[in-house]
Amino acid sequence: MSQPEHPAEYQPEQSAGGQGEQPAEGQGEQPAEYQQALEILHDALTFGIDPSLEPITRLSAALGNPQQQYRCIQIAGTNGKSSTSRFVAALLQAHGFKVGLYTSPELVYYEERMEIDGRPAGRADFARAILRAHDAWQPPPPITEFELLTAAALWLFAQQQVDWAVLECGLGGRWDATSVVTPEVAVVTGVDLDHTHILGDTIEQIAAEKAAIIKPGGIAVLGPGIAPARQVFLQRCAEVGVQPLMVGEADLDGLSQKLAGSRFPAYQLPNIATALVAAEAALGQPLDTRAAKAAFATVRTPGRFELLRTTPPLLIDAAHNPQSAQVLAEALLAPNCPLPLDTLLLAVLADKDATGIIAALAPLFKHLAVTQTASPRAIPAAELATLVANTCGREPEVFANVAAALTTLTARQSPTVATGSITLAGAASAHVCALYAP
Repeated sequence: MSQPEHPAEYQPEQSAGGQGEQPAEGQGEQPAEYQQALEILHDALTFGIDPSLEPITRLSAALGNPQQQYRCIQIAGTNGKSSTSRFVAALLQAHGFKVGLYTSPELVYYEERMEIDGRPAGRADFARAILRAHDAWQPPPPITEFELLTAAALWLFAQQQVDWAVLECGLGGRWDATSVVTPEVAVVTGVDLDHTHILGDTIEQIAAEKAAIIKPGGIAVLGPGIAPARQVFLQRCAEVGVQPLMVGEADLDGLSQKLAGSRFPAYQLPNIATALVAAEAALGQPLDTRAAKAAFATVRTPGRFELLRTTPPLLIDAAHNPQSAQVLAEALLAPNCPLPLDTLLLAVLADKDATGIIAALAPLFKHLAVTQTASPRAIPAAELATLVANTCGREPEVFANVAAALTTLTARQSPTVATGSITLAGAASAHVCALYAP
């Protein structure tokens, strides 16, 4: 239960600086160590998902238990955990702390998963961390890709002498590799039906897997999205002797007024509110208002309601289940939506509820298009087109791949929202970066 959804259109030869930002130091180079690290990670993919903490525990011990050299915040949730993780890290950094951030999956480059004070690890540091984790336990046992990445991130954060590490769970919580840490603050943003073939087929079962990150002696922060299984989380808190901090509607109402007219869509309000409570719990004191405003003025949420290009408009969003698709739909209907609802470009993975995603989004758009990413889990474009037609009674345009879809839609000057999977968001981001790279 350690393997997150993974963008398949991974192109390490391209620059990630396609939005006016400079790539992290070393990203313009491809040293032999970096290529070796990529090969090691590729080989580790064959080990799939491991529902056990034993390998990551042994690997961390072989590395000297680096996670014990700094304080940790662990964040789980069906939706919103990536954004919440970024908000928490930005808040801690704005208050003067050196912060490591571990998220998954990346949009384009593996090293995006490991950030120090808001900047992705350089390729040299990333490669060194992967090689160190790989070589720590010899001969190398069957370690999964996510376990290897997690161990490397924990080691890199120790080398960089961070004060705090903010760790996003890849999947679930109980057996997630990030659960090798004992977090001072455990955050659950919410729970819904997703990854049912792994986590369980009821809300309560999935909630129990996520609630397991709440451990004795820590602080539990529960976001508004836990409401469908509230009792499961309260029971876990009672079992481990933790008094939970609940983020409720009152928090959202006050925050909505403060953030009126901000650059964040309304669906980020629960994530922002949860992050504020989590950061304050971590610091043990009220946040500095000026520092918090500075954090939110600069923090990025890649692949989440992200406007990649303004002419013609191209917005990407990693909505990959019906709940997140409905949240996206509400954001697109808001008065401050940055683009007209012209074309919807969908690509969905086979283990997702494609029909639910289609039903939430298709009615909003004048034109529908489908494609497929290079992920082996992608629903073939023709099959997805049939699902769209059966769900909403409209025949979508079919594109064989993401590049073909975006090339055609760009030539038509079609305002486009590309969504349905993080693999599509990543592929679209890589495509735009390649077009605008110097």
